[in-house]
Amino acid sequence: MSSMRSEFPADLLAELPMGPALRKRSRPFTRFVITFGIGVAATLAWQSYGDAARVFIANSNPQLGWLAPQPAAASAASAAMVPPTPAADPQELKSMSLGLAAVGQRVDQLAAQVAAGQDQMTRDITAKLQAAEQDILSKIAAPAAAPAPRPETFAVRKPTPVQPQAAAPPR
Repeated sequence: MSSMRSEFPADLLAELPMGPALRKRSRPFTRFVITFGIGVAATLAWQSYGDAARVFIANSNPQLGWLAPQPAAASAASAAMVPPTPAADPQELKSMSLGLAAVGQRVDQLAAQVAAGQDQMTRDITAKLQAAEQDILSKIAAPAAAPAPRPETFAVRKPTPVQPQAAAPPR
């Protein structure tokens, strides 16, 4: 066997006319192309083997069980279990529409009663607030006038006259 010696020199890229500046500018583009290619390959693989990959992930980690695809037979069986609806009877539909109209009228009556009750409550609350406001204003204005003290609440002491004492003889 012959030795695997290359015919090309080790510095082949260094001898090329593009130089180091062009090599530095092409690195980000090369990284982008490689990343884009990996993304395209991953997308195509997921489209082709997506269900198998989901089952593999769900089986390998129980917490990721929600990733497993739902079996199509279960959804088809549940759809088959629902009985078909029979054709509607025109007489029954007419009676239901009359019943719904009566319910609608009753709802309208109840709404009117509620609105009337709310109006009455608003008037009552407004009247009570005005009465309380007048009471507070009258209580505030009363101390400013300072009414005269009532005699029954205050006991007035009358001075007692001092009686002159008889002069004692000088000693």
